[in-house]
Amino acid sequence: MKFTKTPIVGAVLIDPEVIGDARGFFMETWQQDKFKAAGIDAAYVQDNHSRSSQWTLRGLHFQVQRPQGKLVRVTAGSVFDIIVDLRQSSPSFGAFWGVELSGENHRMLWVPPGLAHGILVTSESADLLYKCTDFYSPAHERTLAWDDATLNIRWPLPPGISPKLSTKDGRGTTFASIEKFA
Repeated sequence: MKFTKTPIVGAVLIDPEVIGDARGFFMETWQQDKFKAAGIDAAYVQDNHSRSSQWTLRGLHFQVQRPQGKLVRVTAGSVFDIIVDLRQSSPSFGAFWGVELSGENHRMLWVPPGLAHGILVTSESADLLYKCTDFYSPAHERTLAWDDATLNIRWPLPPGISPKLSTKDGRGTTFASIEKFA
């Protein structure tokens, strides 16, 4: 596995070794010792799987209490994955970074606790799998506005296309007003 630091402190892009032949492929998606050696010492308590249709935007989500670290990967289709640093003590506080994750590139993203996370499905549909370091807690979940003017994230939406949003995601809070981490 190749572990690459991102511009967001603590977030890591992971390129697993994919061994393939005419039958298909094999790859390790989690190996505790390798991840720990790369600085990711995580214990997972929950696995999630979501499927979304093209131009669905989920996020930008985080939990103010019981913050979750997430190991994210796409098994089918492709997404534009975005993380935003909400840790006031971080050198990358207020910064965002995005990357394509797909069933073809096999990349994974480690999203440490204290970051908001969101995806935009860029293929016809996409299956997203992610491991979490804490349980989902609806009472503590918050949504950062996907279209916050301060952040000015350039989601790869074609001209004239609006993202498909849940009611919750359509009512996200601005970066200036949202709760942040110390």
